[in-house]
Amino acid sequence: MAYYAKIDLHGHTVESARKHLTTQIKRLSSDVREVTVIHGYHNGTALQSFVRSYKNSRIERKILGLNNGETIFIIKPQDIIK
Repeated sequence: MAYYAKIDLHGHTVESARKHLTTQIKRLSSDVREVTVIHGYHNGTALQSFVRSYKNSRIERKILGLNNGETIFIIKPQDIIK
């Protein structure tokens, strides 16, 4: 059982990141409540901007921490996803 997951988007374009992120969130097990998305920011902010504006029904909220290269998604419990 994993409460936590990590998705690394380094090397992706915005479009390939969208597909990868959507697929990975869809595949999360029901016990995962937190996902750290690693997008980086030293080589530009396109992925960072994309991740921070990304919408998915499984995401309850986003946390923008002190590390500008990561965004944390808090995932809704499966029983309340509509």
